[in-house]
Amino acid sequence: MPAAVSTTVLTARALLLDMDGTLVNSDAVVERVWRRWADRHGLDGDDVMKVVHGRQGYASMAVLLPHRPMEQNLADNARMLAEETADLDGVVPVPGAPAFLASLRDVPHALVTSADAPLSTARMAAAGLVLPEIRVTAESVGASKPDPEGFLKGAAELGVAPADCVVFEDSGAGIAAGRAAGMRVVGVGPRAAAHRPDVVVGDLTAVRVEVAGDGVRIHVTS
Repeated sequence: MPAAVSTTVLTARALLLDMDGTLVNSDAVVERVWRRWADRHGLDGDDVMKVVHGRQGYASMAVLLPHRPMEQNLADNARMLAEETADLDGVVPVPGAPAFLASLRDVPHALVTSADAPLSTARMAAAGLVLPEIRVTAESVGASKPDPEGFLKGAAELGVAPADCVVFEDSGAGIAAGRAAGMRVVGVGPRAAAHRPDVVVGDLTAVRVEVAGDGVRIHVTS
């Protein structure tokens, strides 16, 4: 028997979108870069990969090497960002991402990513995706996800109350950040389900956005 299909409809005035794992599949690059980093520091690669998704690099390093001075983490993070920006092999759109972004043409939305501006620009281009006009990148915030600062800043730039925003996220850190911001969260992809978003989808082909009055209806099939 086929699995039962259910549709959830969320209403909102704005959407806040994570990038890696949500719009762009960059897992191949992230694995390569972080496993090399793990080897250099004598850490187990599998353990490292459980931490790094969704956070800025320096914040992941602070979790993994808690006694290392933060200035070393920041310097290491800068080197890794440059390394990731230069390595675009295997960067592809998450299924459904092109059509999903196209459907947001008349919808207030922003990119809220732990990547910096050069990395987010490079990855979105490599995936053939149009960058949202409003972007909150690593340089825009003082605290990494799971802190809610990025999502709150995105809502403020759009002029929309946090409660009227819906977040699209794939990682535990990102989902926690969205919740801490007082927003509802659509979890995208295999990592999301374990972190209890409001609703979870395998990819963006399961999402349809409909403009309705002064807001939107987000139809999510799961």
